Amino acid sequence: MQASRACQILPTKLQTNASPPKLAPPTYNPQPPNKLPRALSITAPPPELTTTVKENKTEDDTVAAFWDYQFLFVSQRAETAEPVTLRLVDGAFPHDFPSGTYYLTGPGLFTDDHGSTVHPLDGHGYLRAFSFDARRRRVEFMARYIETEAQAEERDPLTGEWRFTHRGPFSVLKGGRMMGNTKVMKNVANTSVLRWGGRLFCLWEGGDPYEIQAPTLDTLGRFNVVGGPNTPPENNRGKRIFTADFLDVAAQILKPVLHGVFKMSPKRLLSHYKIDTKRNRLLIMSCNAEDMLLPRSNFTFYEFDGNFKLVQSQEFSIPDHLMIHDWAFTDSHYILFGNRIKLDVAGSMAAVCGLSPMISALTLNPSKPTSPIYLLPRFPNAQPNKLRDWRIPIQAPSQMWVLHVGNAFEERGKDGNLHIQIQASGCSYRWFNFQKMFGYDWQSGKLDPSMMNPTEGQQKLLPHLVQVNISMDKNGNCQKCDTSELSDWDKPSDFPVINQEFSGKKNRYVYAATSSGRRRALPHFPFDTVVKLDNVDRSSCTWSTGRRRFIGEPIFIAKGDDQNEDGGYVLVVEYAVSTQRCYLVVLDSTLIGKHNALVARFEVPKHLNFPLGFHGFWAPN
Repeated sequence: MQASRACQILPTKLQTNASPPKLAPPTYNPQPPNKLPRALSITAPPPELTTTVKENKTEDDTVAAFWDYQFLFVSQRAETAEPVTLRLVDGAFPHDFPSGTYYLTGPGLFTDDHGSTVHPLDGHGYLRAFSFDARRRRVEFMARYIETEAQAEERDPLTGEWRFTHRGPFSVLKGGRMMGNTKVMKNVANTSVLRWGGRLFCLWEGGDPYEIQAPTLDTLGRFNVVGGPNTPPENNRGKRIFTADFLDVAAQILKPVLHGVFKMSPKRLLSHYKIDTKRNRLLIMSCNAEDMLLPRSNFTFYEFDGNFKLVQSQEFSIPDHLMIHDWAFTDSHYILFGNRIKLDVAGSMAAVCGLSPMISALTLNPSKPTSPIYLLPRFPNAQPNKLRDWRIPIQAPSQMWVLHVGNAFEERGKDGNLHIQIQASGCSYRWFNFQKMFGYDWQSGKLDPSMMNPTEGQQKLLPHLVQVNISMDKNGNCQKCDTSELSDWDKPSDFPVINQEFSGKKNRYVYAATSSGRRRALPHFPFDTVVKLDNVDRSSCTWSTGRRRFIGEPIFIAKGDDQNEDGGYVLVVEYAVSTQRCYLVVLDSTLIGKHNALVARFEVPKHLNFPLGFHGFWAPN
């Protein structure tokens, strides 16, 4: 057992279809240059290419930018189950930083040893842990693959060789079985991480979370959150109001097929959860598997206390075909932004035959110029606006596809009127594309950065931070709903986060990842800047990385004063792609926008350099 806990460097095959490029003069063109007809396979770059790009001194050079984008998604096969102390390369360990662990999950592997690549969203989950020891003033690092059922099948435990056998929702296997491959729901546990009730979990969009042993990062196995012993008694379940005989019959036919053939869980857990710090509750949401194919949506909300005991659950059936990735809550509501979708018949046939990704069975539905917002009663018996029919959505005046929600809160006036504010990131239906997220081309298995960096004049289609304000009278009638930019910051941005002590409460500050726009060939993504937005005076201030460096999602760490919203630090991983290094950066949240915002920078050993992470969680000791 001890040997398996040591740092492992597993065999790696370097696979690339492209020759080292000849460096071209700088041009404003996010597409790969003509001398690069084929992109780099998503795998470790050959040493000679790394050297070529490192020697390029022109930051805006199209070739360097193209390869920098590829390097952000390089597979990492090494693991370390023994803590590695990170070297402090800038600043000092802050004297008032609390002890705790920052967990960050995301994909770690994108290519196998038999010619198959997968979309970044289908990459095997790779959990990273940064443990802060305030007493000894040091940070220790660990990283392990989550041992999911798919990982156990696709990785040879003796040789370390990988062979992809699961298609995943976003990929098509080139070196594996294509036709008749029903292994679609590849639960890779790579999207988010949560510690609750003394237990650690890695979550994925569409299946059970995997429980992790916190000290060692060993995988304990799947954890059934929404079924089994946690299922509430019948009288505590929310009742579906909207029913239709035809759809109910269709659902009963689809359920055994999706579960028995495609191994889809009847209740598909969403990867985004919420924490109600006021009530000390964990809020989780699920949807029904068959709703992907039917023009209705069933959502179930679960609330757990601090001991992971289920307090309540409610199910809502909405007569609209929706896809929800993130959501919000307030004191009295669950809030859903209705991202509208529809079934693509031709895409469905190709997907079932293995000729295209399963996600091609769905397409966006931009048929209406507005965005529906569903305000679902969190406590029906105590609902202040009992006259309101929650099945009728509030219509936001602009059409947007909501990606992530930073926060939402409500305020009730003495006259009984209700005001709700939501802070989120949203993009245009014209830009969002299921099959091309991160610029992945499933036909070639390559990454094209131009998808994330459209031509000048189209940047408004990309994700931006928005504020939605809803005003209702005491009877629940909508008086006003408007959408506006969250602040004066107008560059593409995503991953809005707040001080979690203010989750569901009125907050002033939002932190997010954004782009400085200084790279002409990669003007919008990957992000290279942390932006702090003031929700009161609508101002913004930023901290940016160095040259040819990117960042992921920031996270706010409070010092412990519940009343001081801005009193704390912001953690963010910095990806120095030109040197193949990762750093954990500590920023003083009150100094963002000033020259001394950087408090400390810790270096991850080069052999443990990892690809872009998705979402993280701070667990105080």
